[in-house]
Amino acid sequence: MSHKIKALAADSMSAQLKPFEYDPGDLGPEQVEIKVSHCGVCHSDLSMLENEWGQTAYPFVPGHEAAGTVVAIGNQVKKVKIGDRVGLGWMSGSCMACSECLSGNHNLCATGEQTIVGRHGGFADRVRCHWSWAVPIPGKLSLDRVGPLFCGGITVFTPMVEFGVKPTDRVGVIGIGGLGHLALQFLNKWGCEVWAFTSSDSKRAEAMAMGAHHVVNSTDPSQLAKLGRTLNYLLVTVNVPMDWAAWLETVAPKGRLHFVGAVLQPPQIPVFSLLTGQRSVSGSPVGNPRNLELMLDFCARHEVLPRTEFFPMSRANEALDHLRAGKARYRIVLENDLG
Repeated sequence: MSHKIKALAADSMSAQLKPFEYDPGDLGPEQVEIKVSHCGVCHSDLSMLENEWGQTAYPFVPGHEAAGTVVAIGNQVKKVKIGDRVGLGWMSGSCMACSECLSGNHNLCATGEQTIVGRHGGFADRVRCHWSWAVPIPGKLSLDRVGPLFCGGITVFTPMVEFGVKPTDRVGVIGIGGLGHLALQFLNKWGCEVWAFTSSDSKRAEAMAMGAHHVVNSTDPSQLAKLGRTLNYLLVTVNVPMDWAAWLETVAPKGRLHFVGAVLQPPQIPVFSLLTGQRSVSGSPVGNPRNLELMLDFCARHEVLPRTEFFPMSRANEALDHLRAGKARYRIVLENDLG
């Protein structure tokens, strides 16, 4: 049985969000419908709103960090049931048949469905997805703060698992924002020696409180030079071009420079620096459903949560302006008041 979903949508590039209703049609046999309690606001929502990646369809309903309760399920749904607390991130479906899906890399599925690409997202009273991407939320984690973990959190957690970051590693995080502040917490609890790189000295005390053992001004070349060949893993969370050759020199032999920030300009990487240090450069998108579960269990065990600011969902435009101005500390969560 179909029904109207209440949402907020932009009807053109960079437009203000306005009340919007749509009929999602009949629930698919493997779909679940989630009553959205809270939804995080991610910089990717802004990028999609402004069509920076050339894949936005309007009217556009943002929101891919939703948390809530399952209120309807198709007749072939597995694992989740009505009443379960679940979260939904960037991915809302995958084919379940390709080599990527069958090897557990659902997030790399070539035909995977993305929550806000070509369909409507979580700035709404309800949102749908395939059951495999409706990830159960542990009881210790509250619905009001867990949403940002489903994009921001898993984005920085996945490479820790996928590339074997060790508790004995020295690890650097470039950019202490929505992604970086979660990376500091994860890496500290993982057991690493953590270096925070930020252009804002005002974030020094907060970075230390969130798990950094050292804080370095990323705009000071002399400070970077002192770190030559010391970091086993360097995580890039920013989306702006930087002097990647200088950053690569801070990476230890056999170390890794890893991108999770969507830097649009091709990075200038000196191959000779890769060869002489046997270094690697890599990137990764969000994570598979199993890593989402591992991350949530890790967060519940070690009390890792995003630092959040709250807005009513009806004031989502103000929240987006707050994020656009770089004022978010460090993730924004919308509390659903649409219905």
